[in-house]
Amino acid sequence: MIKSELVQRIAERNTHLYQRDIENIVTAILDEVVKALARGDRVELRGFGAFSRKARSARVGRNPRTGDAVEVEEKFVPVFKTGKELRLRLNGKA
Repeated sequence: MIKSELVQRIAERNTHLYQRDIENIVTAILDEVVKALARGDRVELRGFGAFSRKARSARVGRNPRTGDAVEVEEKFVPVFKTGKELRLRLNGKA
């Protein structure tokens, strides 16, 4: 599912709301999650899961085409851990 499909499904369930308002709300939520992760904060949505970031240390990598050594800088990657309720629902136990 992509963002526009999510907005469309929410609009179908909430006919009293304008689609552009729903799109603004979804965008605002996603922007806040990104900003929180950029600050190093953890974002937890009870029953759904938690977003956090993990540091990847600097290392020496290889260029796959030439085999030359390449310095790879330290970076952060997003991590998502599912919540208990979501895991149970995916496995048909809730």
